[in-house]
Amino acid sequence: MSKILLVTGGSRGIGAAIVRLAAENGYAVAVNYNANAAKAGALVAHVEAAGGRAMAVQADVGDEAAVDAMFSAVDEGLGPVTSLVNNGGVTGGKTRVVDLDGDALRRVMAVNVMGSFYCAKQAIKRMSTQTGGPGGAIVNLTSAAVHLGAPGERVHYAASKGAIDAMTLGLGRELGVDGIRVNAVRPGLIDTDMNRAANDPDRLARLGPGVPIGRVGTAREVAEAVIWLLSDAASYVTGSVVTVSGGR
Repeated sequence: MSKILLVTGGSRGIGAAIVRLAAENGYAVAVNYNANAAKAGALVAHVEAAGGRAMAVQADVGDEAAVDAMFSAVDEGLGPVTSLVNNGGVTGGKTRVVDLDGDALRRVMAVNVMGSFYCAKQAIKRMSTQTGGPGGAIVNLTSAAVHLGAPGERVHYAASKGAIDAMTLGLGRELGVDGIRVNAVRPGLIDTDMNRAANDPDRLARLGPGVPIGRVGTAREVAEAVIWLLSDAASYVTGSVVTVSGGR
C-alpha cells in the first residue's frame, strides 16, 4: 500500500525537514504552504529529483473550506492520505499579554488549533477502518512552550500548543477503534526561521547555552521523531507526546 503523507506548513523549517526525511523513507508527500509557492516548489523538485513523489498544495489551514479543498487536491494528485503531520503554525509575534492584539490572538488560534482540527477531521474520513479506510497515523507538532509558559514573549502561542497536547491525548484515545494512531512531537529550541524571527533575532543565541545539552536543536532531529511516530516501529504508541528539547 502506498504511504501518502500530508505535511502542513511543509515548505520550510521543521516541515521541510519532515518532507525530506519522509520521502527518503518511501512516502509520497504533499507539501502544504500558505504563501511561499517558490519554496514549496523547490522542495517538491528536490524530492522528485531523488526519485520520490511529491506535490505542492496551497491552503490557509485556518480556513476550513481551504482545508477541505486541499485534501481533495491531494486525493487527485497522490491519493487519499494515510498519514498527516499537523506542523503548520504561527507564533503571533513576541508580546506581553497586556499588549496582545486581538487579531493576532485569533490568527494564532485559527491556524494552530482550529487548523489542526480541520486537517484531522479530513484525514480521519480517509483513514478510518470503520468507513473502509486503511487506518493511519497523525502527528501533531506542539511545543516546549506549553510547560515553560513563554512569559513575556508568547503566552498566547504556548496556550495554543497546550490545546494541541489535549487534542493529541483525546484524539489518540478516540481513534483507536478507527485504526488511527495520534501522537505529538514537542520541540524545544530549534534552529528555524520561526525562531530567528525579526522581532527577536538574538533569541537562539541568548537561550541556547541554557539548554542542558548545550545547544539548540536542528529541524532534522525533530523530523526523526516525527517519522518514527508515523512508522510501524511505533505501532503501540498513541496519545503520547515525544519531547525533543535537549532536556530544556
